[in-house]
Amino acid sequence: MSLPPVILQVFAGIYGLLTLASLVCYGLSLRQRDVTELKQRIVSWWVMVSVILASFALGEGFTIATIGVLSYLAFKEFVSIIPTRRTDHRPIFWAYIAIPIQFYWIYIGWYGMFIIFIPLYMMLFIPMRMVLIGNTKQFTVAASTINWLLLLTVFSLGHMAFLIQLPANEGVPSGLGLVLFLLLLTQFNDVAQFTFGKLFGKNKVLATVSPKKTVEGLLGGILATTLLAVLIAPLLTPLNLTYSICAGLLISLFGFIGDVSISAVKRDLGIKDAGSMIPGHGGVLDRVDSLTFTAPLFFHFIRYLHY
Repeated sequence: MSLPPVILQVFAGIYGLLTLASLVCYGLSLRQRDVTELKQRIVSWWVMVSVILASFALGEGFTIATIGVLSYLAFKEFVSIIPTRRTDHRPIFWAYIAIPIQFYWIYIGWYGMFIIFIPLYMMLFIPMRMVLIGNTKQFTVAASTINWLLLLTVFSLGHMAFLIQLPANEGVPSGLGLVLFLLLLTQFNDVAQFTFGKLFGKNKVLATVSPKKTVEGLLGGILATTLLAVLIAPLLTPLNLTYSICAGLLISLFGFIGDVSISAVKRDLGIKDAGSMIPGHGGVLDRVDSLTFTAPLFFHFIRYLHY
C-alpha cells in the first residue's frame, strides 16, 4: 500500500527528532553521564515508530490487526498484575475470545456492533458465566474488574482502530491520518509533561497518586501539545483552527488523566511498572495508558464534528 505523501512527511519529521535525540544521548554518554535508561527509551521509540510505519504501509487491515494485538497485550498485562480468583480463569478466557471478535466488527466497519458488543453483551455474558461456576465470594469485585479491563484495554483502544474506517473527508487522505494525529499528540504529550516537569516542576499535582507529576509539567504539556495540534491538524485532519485547539486540549488533559489512572492502579498493587516488554518504558500498558482515555474521546469528538 502506498502511503499518502503527507503521512510520510510526518514520519520523516518523527525520525528526524529521534535522530536528534540519539545524537544528544550519544553526546551525554561522551561526558560520562549515565544514559542507560534514556538510551533504552530512545531505542524503544525507534522500534515502536518503525512498527507503526510498517503497519500503515501493509494496509489498513493490517493496522487494525496491529492495534488488536496491542489491545490483547495490554489486557494480558493487566490480568497478570491484578488479583484474581481461581474460578475467574474461565470468564477471563471468554474475555480473551472477545478481543478478536471486537476487532472483526471494526474490520468490517460495523459501528453498531462495535459500540455495544463489549459494553453490553460482554458486560452481561461475563457475570452470567461466573454465576454458572457458582463462586459468590468477591463476585462483585471480580465481575466489575474483568469488565473494566475489557472496556479500558480493548473497547477504548478499539476506537483508535475504528478511526481507520472513517471515510476520507475534506481533504484528509484516509483514517490513517487521524490515527497518526492521535498517536503523535498522545505520546508527545507524555514526553512534554515529563520534560517540563523535570525542568520546571515544583508543585505536585497528585502527590498521593503519582508523586513525580507536577502542575508545571501538566501545564507545559498542555500548551506544547495544543500547539502541535494546531500545527499538524491541517495536514492529518479536517479540523479547523478552533477545533484543533480543542483537540489539543482534550488529548493533553485526558492523556494525563489516563496516565494517572493507571498509576493509581499500580500504586494500589504496589508495583512500579505493569510489565517489562518495552525496555525503558515498562510494559505495553505503561505505554498505552494515556491512549485508553484519549482514543475514545478523540474518536467521538472527530466523528461528531465531521462524520
